[in-house]
Amino acid sequence: MTAEGRGPALGLIHVLDDDEAVRTALDRLLTALGYEVRTHASPASYLLEPAPTGPCCLILDVRMPGVSGLEMQTALARLGSTVPIIFLTGHGDVPMSVRAMRAGAVDFLMKPVNRDLLLAAVEAAFAHHATTVTGRQQKGEVHTRYQTLTTREREVFEGVVAGKLNKQIAAQLDIAERTVKAHRAQAMEKMHAQSVADLVRAWELLHK
Repeated sequence: MTAEGRGPALGLIHVLDDDEAVRTALDRLLTALGYEVRTHASPASYLLEPAPTGPCCLILDVRMPGVSGLEMQTALARLGSTVPIIFLTGHGDVPMSVRAMRAGAVDFLMKPVNRDLLLAAVEAAFAHHATTVTGRQQKGEVHTRYQTLTTREREVFEGVVAGKLNKQIAAQLDIAERTVKAHRAQAMEKMHAQSVADLVRAWELLHK
């Protein structure tokens, strides 16, 4: 739901917690602040949700019947989910929080949660989500451009990003230096690269 009279929501927040009182309290708080909130009593309910198209995060309880929050985090990672996770628990400990954070959680908060800490975590989660989505889009675009390169252009491309001079690439591939220059120019044009630094960044995206 969204707050009446506030216009478009600031972003979508999923709340997954088996405690109805917690779900209701978070729903009221976050909706009043202008967020769209969807609550879930079980992992199955959340998994039925469509992939997000805008700012989004998941506030996830650690201890739930059946599948734990940490197990849910692992499952979502395997599914390729880009939704950032904020853990909220009344039974956390240091090893648990370390495990969650190392697996990519944005924050690990204790119940009852401080309002300002929660809002800071949500803002951080939205920023993280935007960065992740943008990164995936850029990687997809670079991969598409790379597919347009010929075999020889790819070989020259690899040589350039390895820091080799044209004459070194020519010797390695047993072709004329002017041919290397031609392939290099074609590779840069197809990769939308204005400099060697642009080619290196493209190579890094391809190999992340």
